[in-house]
Amino acid sequence: MDQDKIILFTEWFRRYLMEHGMGTFWATLLNTFLVAVVVLFIILILDFVTRNIIVQVFKAFSNKTKSTFDDYLVDSNFPRFVAHLAPLGLLWYFIPVVFNDYPKTAKWTSIIASIFLVILCILIFRSVLRTTKNYLRESHEKYNDKPLESYLQVLMIFAWGTGIFLIINLMTGFSVESLASLGAASAVLLLIFRDTILGFVASIQVSVNDIVRINDWITFSKFGADGYVTEINLATVRVQNFDNTFTTIPTYSLIADSFQNWRGMQESPGRRIKRSLMIKQNSVKFLNEEDIANLKKIELIKPYLEHREKDVQRYNQSKNIDKSLLINGRNQTNLGVFRKYADAFIHENPAINKELFLMVRHLAPTDKGIPIEIFCFSNDKRWENYEHIQADIFDHLIAAIPYFGLELFEVPSGKDFEQLKV
Repeated sequence: MDQDKIILFTEWFRRYLMEHGMGTFWATLLNTFLVAVVVLFIILILDFVTRNIIVQVFKAFSNKTKSTFDDYLVDSNFPRFVAHLAPLGLLWYFIPVVFNDYPKTAKWTSIIASIFLVILCILIFRSVLRTTKNYLRESHEKYNDKPLESYLQVLMIFAWGTGIFLIINLMTGFSVESLASLGAASAVLLLIFRDTILGFVASIQVSVNDIVRINDWITFSKFGADGYVTEINLATVRVQNFDNTFTTIPTYSLIADSFQNWRGMQESPGRRIKRSLMIKQNSVKFLNEEDIANLKKIELIKPYLEHREKDVQRYNQSKNIDKSLLINGRNQTNLGVFRKYADAFIHENPAINKELFLMVRHLAPTDKGIPIEIFCFSNDKRWENYEHIQADIFDHLIAAIPYFGLELFEVPSGKDFEQLKV
């Protein structure tokens, strides 16, 4: 319909008021107000109708299709935002009609409508991005551990940045191309979006290099984080700690600082046990025949002791060693036999993975004694079960130490000093 004809049609109320004695100013103002109310009412009705129709059509279409992408479009309010386009177009068409007598008001109303269109386009773009993110995360497992939220935030920052420049241009006529110095503008942008840029670069490196995934267990001592990654955003990584608190870590810290990712352990066939027993050095001694006979009663090391005893006797006899002193020739020690016992005990334990590295070793002596380290891997990697397995091993070994004539080192307590006084 021609706008000029519509304008002539809407003039009847002004003419009616002027024919009945009202001044031109007030007649024009009331006529404009009446036409504005009628147009606004029509636009609201059109918005309500189109919104319901489009939403219902989208829902019916999504229920019939096998793809879930359209379902996510409905959930992200995409149909609602699209439905606003038709009423906005009608508003744009009627602005010159409604404000025919007020050109400045028509100009600013058009600017406001244009700003609303820019914002509406950004919201539609955001709905599409959210739909894409949810669809990829729910329908494709390979995207579950990717920082899709970071990419969405980056695209939205660019979208809002473009929208802000367009709005400024609409309101002031200022063009981005008229910037006197692109370098100065770049410096300002870098200063404002420093953390965003760092986070964006870091999120790309994290994703490409597969440094961290969602649901990874990480330990980041600098930030007090020890738990599972629940979210990777553009600026932060969210970690739910084992005490159910949350820690947020700057994304760029994942590539700037050192942290521990337990994913390798979770994907491996076992979880490492590495702990030492501190043996008093003055409790270590050579074993005589009586000591060996007593230790043979321990079933786990009886075959070893019998075999070792024959080798030692054979060697000493071949060399005519004087065994009136135990230090002469080859001998067995209670610490060496205990190491063999610990090794045999670990090999017999069904909770230990025998296919992975297993060792009981003697570390360098310290001022707290001689460390005997147990190094092996448990079959069960779950934290609670892992701790039970580790505790059972060391409970047994600590209780077994006195049977070998050995003592554990322990820092003296107040009671120990009181007994010395007595």
